[in-house]
Amino acid sequence: MVSFGSLQRKIALSAVLGALVIAVLSLLTDVRAVGNSLASFRWTALGAVLGWTVFNYVLRWLKWDYYLRRLGMGQGVSYLDSALLFVSGMVMAVTPGKVGEVFKSYLLKRVNGTAISASAPIVLAERLTDGLGMLLLMAVGLNLYPPARPLFWLLLAVGGLGIAGLQYRPLALWLLDRVERTRGIKRFGPAARSFYESSFALFSWRLLLVSTLLSIVSWGGECVAFYYVLTGLGSEPSLHLLLVATFVFAASTLFGLVSFLPGGIGTSEASSVALLMALIGGITSGMATAATIMIRFCTLWFGVSLGVVALLIFERRYRGTEDEPRELRVANESQ
Repeated sequence: MVSFGSLQRKIALSAVLGALVIAVLSLLTDVRAVGNSLASFRWTALGAVLGWTVFNYVLRWLKWDYYLRRLGMGQGVSYLDSALLFVSGMVMAVTPGKVGEVFKSYLLKRVNGTAISASAPIVLAERLTDGLGMLLLMAVGLNLYPPARPLFWLLLAVGGLGIAGLQYRPLALWLLDRVERTRGIKRFGPAARSFYESSFALFSWRLLLVSTLLSIVSWGGECVAFYYVLTGLGSEPSLHLLLVATFVFAASTLFGLVSFLPGGIGTSEASSVALLMALIGGITSGMATAATIMIRFCTLWFGVSLGVVALLIFERRYRGTEDEPRELRVANESQ
């Protein structure tokens, strides 16, 4: 069963892994150089870094809320509740591929009884449109680092095929029919059909286009945040630096996503340091590591911290509604 004790253990484990990654990166570069770079950071830039990160969160919440109400699942969900659901889900950003953010569907069921199988596709739509948005942000700097082009085209093709598959209704309905007639798995048929119907509604081409554009703008905010981290560490402000920051942040985030490690821990950091050193002339390994550490704390771990606070507030508002749906219990026991 899902419990807050198990959530705390998972977050603590991810935090330990993150600390180990930081320690290893520092040792592989130069611990003293990393410390000196962090000490020299222009802390007046921190407000801009966190401000652009919050900008990302706000736009992503608007997308979540729009999806929720577009599917008719917003009954009894105030905008405050919607925000609490979204931010609470960020505690699961340290799960592989952020798939644990389906936790929001469990919390939503506690608010208005919406079946997890019906609302879970919202998380799928968020992840897919966020991924497409990051890919397009990465594309603006592909000329900076041509070796990244094969992975870019591969991810774009996989995403396009996945969306096309979801939108090809005859095939999906045929597969659902087979599930509902097959002994041993037919009991999952109604949940699978509910999941597909929600997915089909969310992946119409018009809605997909608008959501992807919103993702580009929202994640562009965190790219700008990375730019301010670099300038705060002494890099000369320029349009070229913004382009590099956008490419490195988008690429390292995607590398972490496809690694399927919790929060991309390890992969994102290593690729960020390597790309910064390859693309910014004169940058030291200590400065690149310091920049990576700062942006990870100001994005990933800042979000997880906000998620913990939001979850505590949610629990106070909805104490006594924690009867766990069977779907979530089965999913958690299978991990």
